[in-house]
Amino acid sequence: MTGPFHLPRSLLLSFLEEDAPSGDITSGSVLSGEWCTARILAREGGVIAGLEEACELFSAFGVAFSALVEDGARVVPGAVLAELEGPAQPILLVERTALNIMGRMSGIATMTRDLQGMLDRELPGARVASTRKTCPGLRLLDKKAVFLGGGDPHRLTLSDGILIKDNHLALVPLETAIARAKAHSCYRKVEVEVETPEMAVRAARAGADMLLLDNMDPVLVRETLRLLEDAGLPQLPLVEVSGRITAENICEFAIGGVSVISIGALTHSVRNLDIGLDVSAAVRP
Repeated sequence: MTGPFHLPRSLLLSFLEEDAPSGDITSGSVLSGEWCTARILAREGGVIAGLEEACELFSAFGVAFSALVEDGARVVPGAVLAELEGPAQPILLVERTALNIMGRMSGIATMTRDLQGMLDRELPGARVASTRKTCPGLRLLDKKAVFLGGGDPHRLTLSDGILIKDNHLALVPLETAIARAKAHSCYRKVEVEVETPEMAVRAARAGADMLLLDNMDPVLVRETLRLLEDAGLPQLPLVEVSGRITAENICEFAIGGVSVISIGALTHSVRNLDIGLDVSAAVRP
């Protein structure tokens, strides 16, 4: 995959250097030029992500990597995801780093797919989105995993979109902040984080293109949407809701008029998918 989610090989190799700054001393002392085949397997079912990155890492060390499924595919427990063949030492050197990447990304992709499926049933057309609550250094991997899971990655960085938050509004009045943001660029939408229904109407009247209803319960979300409908605006802003939303309560926020539900837990509380690598046989090079 190219575009904003492509990680250069140098960055992936830096993850490996963190794990083996002076090489793999166990394999270096036990092995002596052996070649082998190996398989990467899903030990539990889920949506797979990170195969592209695993391939890049293994290929950098001369290991033949054949993916048997595509990133974004849902698999059953026991599914073989890829087959490898090459020198045993590099396979064991790369193993844990590649599995860590795949396990984290697949966990994110699986949770995203599950939540988007729940939302599709309750509010067709609405999107599950991630937030900037990612692991430093892994943002592109986390966001790519959300994309592969069928969610919206939201902003990749602070450079990608205008989102006026509470700390901005502690320094600049709401209407002034929106006016300055809209004057800055006519090509970017202006989103504003609001905490009350009345604040949402003020932001909409000031020209906000999108409203982020922050930490509102479903009752307040409904009240906000009602006030916006009654405000007589020429065009209603898009509405995003966020804050303490989980698999247990997401359906409560599937309210007509909501376009996006953003969930920090997609990337800040990741449950890795269990993925393993088994060496299956020694082979002649």
